[in-house]
Amino acid sequence: MKHKLSIKEIAIETLNLEAKSIKKLIHSIDSDFEKIINLIHKNKGKLIITGIGKSAIIGKKIVATLNSTGTPSFFLHAADAMHGDIGIIQKDDIIMCMSKSGDSPEIKMLIPIIKKRKNKIIGLTSKLDSFLAKNSDFVIYTYVKKEACPNNLAPTTSTSVQLAIGDAIAMSLLSLNNINTKDFAELHPGGQIGKSLTMTLGEIIHENEKPIVNNTDKIQTIINEISTKRLGATIVMKKNKIAGIITDGDIRRMLQKFDKIKNISAEKIMTKDPIKKENDFLASKARKLMSKKKINHIVVVDKKKSYLGIVHILDLIKEGF
Repeated sequence: MKHKLSIKEIAIETLNLEAKSIKKLIHSIDSDFEKIINLIHKNKGKLIITGIGKSAIIGKKIVATLNSTGTPSFFLHAADAMHGDIGIIQKDDIIMCMSKSGDSPEIKMLIPIIKKRKNKIIGLTSKLDSFLAKNSDFVIYTYVKKEACPNNLAPTTSTSVQLAIGDAIAMSLLSLNNINTKDFAELHPGGQIGKSLTMTLGEIIHENEKPIVNNTDKIQTIINEISTKRLGATIVMKKNKIAGIITDGDIRRMLQKFDKIKNISAEKIMTKDPIKKENDFLASKARKLMSKKKINHIVVVDKKKSYLGIVHILDLIKEGF
């Protein structure tokens, strides 16, 4: 009697099978793969990815990755192509057709039409003897021995392999396109990724009040300023320059150190030379800096080092950093 696998065993077996299949893709990264990448990179038109079924879903994801990393791409569903959408294909476009079997009826109908239009075809398939492989100008072999599905039917391993090779294509093109973080921010301005690449400290300080005391101010003034501005700290100025910072932690340490506090001035308890960053400093970098330095405040200044405000670590956490 065959042993019935536990949920944990099934999950591990699935991941192991898919991982092994993805690793074998390394054999598909050959001189032809380099030719394909260079062809796409130098092409004047779009890269159009087409497919059917689960391959179509993976194709949409690959298109999204390519567009966000500098390679103009478009998804064309193989079935829709046969009902008018093929008009999206222009003279200089390259077509990447994705199909595990390479013999889907829709693929067999679409490929001859594309060939008549003289567009280059890149076939992405698991079968080298398929219609798609035989009728493509270039082939990326995505060998899959077995689906993770126990019936070897539901696309699982094959779609993981397609997704992985899509990432390999996108990252190769990203390198050739010399896409840096600034370029990526322009291509991906929305969501948390866009925010991490674009939001600056200057955008955050506008929501905060600007706590400030002079170096000679006494403890009552200091406590009032920290309490009313609600940032847990205040900047100490001396001759119109930033001399230091006093946090609620400094107040607690003062109370432990001194018995008589009424006449203690700001310069006696401040932390000198607090960390200062200009208002165009990225908020995501500020969050990492705070964690590294184990601090809760960063002083924000302009290009002339004039004081603009304070950003508290909770401001950054609220923004998702």
